[in-house]
Amino acid sequence: MAGEAKQSQSEIDGVQYRRAKTWQIILVACNALTGMSVYSLIGMASYSASVGYGITTAVVGVILTCTRILDGVTDPLVAFLYDKVDTKFGRLRVLLVSGFVIEAAALLAMFDFMSSKGFGWVVFTLLYVVYVIGYTITNMTGQTFGAIMTNDPKQRPIIGVWGTAFNYLVPMVLSIVLNMVLLPKYGGEYNQGFLSAAVWVTVLTGALGILLVSIGISAYDKPEYYGGVGRQETLKLKDIISVLKGNKPLQCYIAAQASDKIAQQTASQAVITTMLSGILIGNMGLGTMLSVIGMAPSIIFAVIGARYAGKCGSKNAIVTWTKICMVVAVLMFLFFVVIEPSTIAVMGPSMILYVVFTLVLNGSKMCVTTAASSFMADIIDYELDRSGRYVPAVVTGTGSLIDKLISSFSALIATGAVALIGYKHTVPQPGEAATAAIFWMTMAIYFGLPMLGWAVTLIAMKFCTLDKEEMINVQKRIAEKKAAARGR
Repeated sequence: MAGEAKQSQSEIDGVQYRRAKTWQIILVACNALTGMSVYSLIGMASYSASVGYGITTAVVGVILTCTRILDGVTDPLVAFLYDKVDTKFGRLRVLLVSGFVIEAAALLAMFDFMSSKGFGWVVFTLLYVVYVIGYTITNMTGQTFGAIMTNDPKQRPIIGVWGTAFNYLVPMVLSIVLNMVLLPKYGGEYNQGFLSAAVWVTVLTGALGILLVSIGISAYDKPEYYGGVGRQETLKLKDIISVLKGNKPLQCYIAAQASDKIAQQTASQAVITTMLSGILIGNMGLGTMLSVIGMAPSIIFAVIGARYAGKCGSKNAIVTWTKICMVVAVLMFLFFVVIEPSTIAVMGPSMILYVVFTLVLNGSKMCVTTAASSFMADIIDYELDRSGRYVPAVVTGTGSLIDKLISSFSALIATGAVALIGYKHTVPQPGEAATAAIFWMTMAIYFGLPMLGWAVTLIAMKFCTLDKEEMINVQKRIAEKKAAARGR
């Protein structure tokens, strides 16, 4: 067909697979410029609420929790919108750009234009809701890119590797810019001047990401590509209930993912990382640099984790790497108890051990994430075998909805935790004196909560029978059903 993008093909096991070009994969992976830059900024929402809108710490937690629940509810709603959009400019770029414009406008107003202007919690909440809507449109659209660009089983992991690389690189670079360049210019505190500068850096970075992604996905932004991603199903409430009740591996996945995510998101809240790096270790910039050091090893871990999952199965990979995470977390906790945390900021044995522990823990977490991603694909195939329907949007939408409803309490837990140790009307700031209360609360959130989440994961996986051997049987049954359908 004239004007149609010509894609390279590969034949594996007698199947003609669609393959994307390397430069297209790289540009689409730049979606992390948008997603992770916004993620880095929104972690400071509690500071914006406190500094710019005079909202108390406890109320901030409630607002962020409620808006996170809204974020989960909007996921299946956007699935309806996704199927309805069909313009002469395509679907993917229209949704991607529209969603970003909405979230960018909300973030600029929240952190700059309307911040410190005398507005209160109502305006802050409304702006956060608008941000959630825009973010959901952009994020849900981006999740479909991999399936649309290629169906080659050897190439799809490459997309994951590039995505992992950017997902680590972008927040690390932004952390350096925000904490080591901008923060010192504004007195080392999260004041209004810093927040205004931070939002502009974030929005401009996100806009660059949208531009690059739009170029990379343009050849596939046509109905012959996005219209053929599985069989199009109308998302209904009865579909969600049916999948959730009948798909036991999905239930196990939700329990594992939600427990892990609520722990990780709570620990990554700015008020918690400030207590760890800015107060206990005593150097926000050094804490950021130590995180940057772990970027390359984590990517290597991701590759190792992908290979392990392919060899032993996704479920077994989740269990193995979760156990490793638990062991390393216990060792890090004991390490902090034995040493004086501030010595980490000085070149010596403490810093070296902290770096090593951080590398191994972050790498192991990445392996769990890699295995969980492939496990979701297994669950989609399991649903096809179980019900005879191919409904990936229903499966992923259901998982995302429940996941976010549970993990929505992360901000409330974080703000509630710091309120318990005295930060009822203010938030922790870098350079404050380290107290016993700050130390033990930081340890409980940073290590104790993830330990609880990993324990839930291991328990959930014991009730899941979808291991490598069962997946082979699932694929055989699917092939038999397809052959029987063709014969009728």
